Amino acid sequence: MLPSGTPELAVEIALALFVLAVGWYLSKLAVRVAGRTVARRIERPSVTRTVLRGVRLAVLLWAIGVAAGILGVGDTQILLSVTVISAVIAIVLAPLVGSLINGLYILADRPYEIGDMIEVTDAGHRGFVEDITIRYTKIFTLQNTFIVIPNSEIHARDVVNFSAEDERTRISIGFDITYDSDLEAARQAAERAARSVDEVISGGPDIRIGSARYAAAPSCYIAEYGDHGIALELFFWMNHPYKQTVVRSAVQDAINERFADIDAEFAYPRRHHVFDGSSGVARVSVDDSGFERPRTNPSRSPGPAGERPADPTDQ
Repeated sequence: MLPSGTPELAVEIALALFVLAVGWYLSKLAVRVAGRTVARRIERPSVTRTVLRGVRLAVLLWAIGVAAGILGVGDTQILLSVTVISAVIAIVLAPLVGSLINGLYILADRPYEIGDMIEVTDAGHRGFVEDITIRYTKIFTLQNTFIVIPNSEIHARDVVNFSAEDERTRISIGFDITYDSDLEAARQAAERAARSVDEVISGGPDIRIGSARYAAAPSCYIAEYGDHGIALELFFWMNHPYKQTVVRSAVQDAINERFADIDAEFAYPRRHHVFDGSSGVARVSVDDSGFERPRTNPSRSPGPAGERPADPTDQ
């Protein structure tokens, strides 16, 4: 026989579950309704997603509070439970709390935004930011893979943002030419080669970086006079930073093609030995112990005029 209080308890549990289900639905509805308004007022997608997650969490907490009230859990018990849970979280989940704090720093400092192309230099990861939460940053790499980095780690690393404000990116290519090459012709050929690539900015107003201005057109300069040749460095600008390897390869192919038509040659490490009268005398000896001397055939008679006939073994 069931206790007399069982039916009432079952009704309370069912009602509490119903409230939780309604709260789950209302949280999704609230995000859907408030999404466009929040997106119009906040331009940053990462902050927009964080605000919408907060709205949904608030609705869920309200539903949990109502369900707890239906089950007879008072405010004092709820406060005590929250205090105990918070203490456990502070002790056990300290790394997670650190990630949350660093996530707030990332959202406030704005080192990158969703859709930006970034590179984590010390880890070698390069790709597009797919999502930013309070706990982690998700990167969609150029190798078509996802990398999830906790905010506590990425906040302490060096991050290069290729998409910050101005997407134009300056690229440099270094190469050496021989001292016998036509220096001015080589520099002009390298600049024309860079301008021939579609993704390269061929000219226009100077591009400003901070307080400095740089020529928009490709420019080739002398880096140094090295041991094996003259080191040149070609600088050029790209419209977008997304295909740096492809553009760099195309420019180098164009330089190689144009060097074939001018008096210029790529330098490579080489040595030139010079011997004069003060260098001394070089003594060279040949060890022929490993060679077998040809043997004569005494049975053959000499040829005309005392000559022996030709024998392949004697050669």
